[in-house]
Amino acid sequence: MSHPVDIHVGRKLKQIRTLRRFSQTDVARKLNLSFQQIQKYEIGSNRVAASRLFELAQILDVPPSYFFDGLHGNNDETPKDDNGMQIVSALAAIKDEKMKSRIVTFIEDISGMTVARHV
Repeated sequence: MSHPVDIHVGRKLKQIRTLRRFSQTDVARKLNLSFQQIQKYEIGSNRVAASRLFELAQILDVPPSYFFDGLHGNNDETPKDDNGMQIVSALAAIKDEKMKSRIVTFIEDISGMTVARHV
């Protein structure tokens, strides 16, 4: 059984990877791993070592602490999904790249944020 912290870190990895528009294969290549290993990290079945987490943070242009944002001190409970992950998953499912780009621009406009694009 996966530890709740590993599940949380995996969800955060998937979230930022999707926002940065990287495939699992893209990230895996930069780390000299298989895309299956990235899948295992993202579902929390394999733990991410601290050194690997640091490398992921550099590749995805986030501070290492990003992976722990929203994690509460109670490790007896599986971290809750937030709306952000649902939005990221829905956005990733859109096949029309032009439409996806328009939606990202819209979200950036209303949030006041700009998401880095690594296409």
